[in-house]
This record gives sequence, C-alpha cells and structure tokens, in this order.
Amino acid sequence: MPSPALVQVVITTDVGRMVVDLDVERAPVSACNFIGYVTTGDYDGGSFFRTVVAATNDNPNPIDVIQAATPRGSDDASRPSIPLERTRETGLRHVAGTISLARNGPDTATSSFFIVTRDTPSLDFGGGRNPDGQGFAAFGRLSEGLDVARAIQTMPADGEEQLTPPVVIRSARLVGDLPARCGS
Repeated sequence: MPSPALVQVVITTDVGRMVVDLDVERAPVSACNFIGYVTTGDYDGGSFFRTVVAATNDNPNPIDVIQAATPRGSDDASRPSIPLERTRETGLRHVAGTISLARNGPDTATSSFFIVTRDTPSLDFGGGRNPDGQGFAAFGRLSEGLDVARAIQTMPADGEEQLTPPVVIRSARLVGDLPARCGS
C-alpha cells in the first residue's frame, strides 16, 4: 500500500499493466490534473503513441520515454492547461519509472503524459531537453510495470517516433478514494 501522500492509479494496456504512485503532496497541481482525467475515464481508449529512445534520438539531450494521450490526442483541449510544477520546487526527479506531463512551453500541459524508462536528468529543471530550461512536471513513479513501459518503448515506430501501431490504453483507474486535496 502506498504512503498516505501517494495515490495509486492502475493503467491497463494491450501490453500489460502499470501501477503509478502519484505524489499529490509534492506535485498537487500535476497529480490532481492527471487524476481528473483518470476519474472521468478520459484515458480509456487512448494510447501510448510515441516512443523516444536515447540511442536513436538526434536531440543533443537524448531521452528514453514513452508518451500517452487521450483519444482526443496529445494536445487535448477539453480542459484548460495547468501551471508547470518545476522539479526545482517539488524535489521530484526524472528517474526510471517517473511519470511526467508533456508540454510545449511553460504552463501548457493538459492530458498528455510520459513515462521515463531510464534515468533522464535532462528532463529536470535546468536540464537541456527543453530550450527554456524549465524542465517537465514529474508527479509520481511506477511501483509496478517498468518492464511493461520498457516493452512498449521497444515496439515498432516510424521515423517520427510514432508507435506503429499505438499501444491502446484499455483503462486507467484510481485505487481507492479521490484525494481530498484534489477536490470532490
């Protein structure tokens, strides 16, 4: 069972199951945003659509991640974007198994998230992956299923890092009650 500050979500895919421990205390905006999409079933029927492998990534700061979205896509406009919770403030780091929000610029994250498959400090505040140096909003970590995430990462992809075919998210479910911090 996770500590009281952690809340679990089970993500079931066509490849297997992952359990994510969300850190609602240290990253409440990002974690509650994700939980909001989970509790309304918005990830059901979505997919892991992108794989980035450091060995083949041409960015000067290569990363190892898989990225997911709702059925509406990675820039889901069904809800407003949220403020960026920088790792400088949360103390969370992009180590293997970390879940984080994708973004185009500061304060642009919505529903799309990624899971880090290998330690990737360039995704943290001050890291070089994003030109603005602000990093990405880590908000939890896999407690189960890193092998599933790594299996998804090695699946066939096109030259644009798009999985062919995408891996379907059958469901994403909150374990237990909605945290009080996330509202009712």
